Amino acid sequence: MFLTLIAVIVGAAVAWRKQRDAMAVPAGPPQWPEFATPVSRVSDSGAAMPPWVDGSTAEVAPAGFPVKLKMSSGIFHVPGGRFYERTNADRWYATAKAAEADGYRQSKN
Repeated sequence: MFLTLIAVIVGAAVAWRKQRDAMAVPAGPPQWPEFATPVSRVSDSGAAMPPWVDGSTAEVAPAGFPVKLKMSSGIFHVPGGRFYERTNADRWYATAKAAEADGYRQSKN
């Protein structure tokens, strides 16, 4: 009887270890997909333009960058929008598509 009890305990321990090892995460760093390249534009002279410019110093939209972004809210505003005029931009984007590509959303109004 005592040997049967020990055999059951050992069998349960072996089964538990096999199950634990089968569920183990393989060693090594995770493989992450590459980031998409940012949307860029070409200026009239043929030089590549960035998708956004810093807005902390600009009070007026830089040429070719009409979309305002407030980074703390994660919301961008397009010209003619309800809150466009009163938003202090942290970044200016060339297009709404470029702002969306960076993970921001458009203002609902």
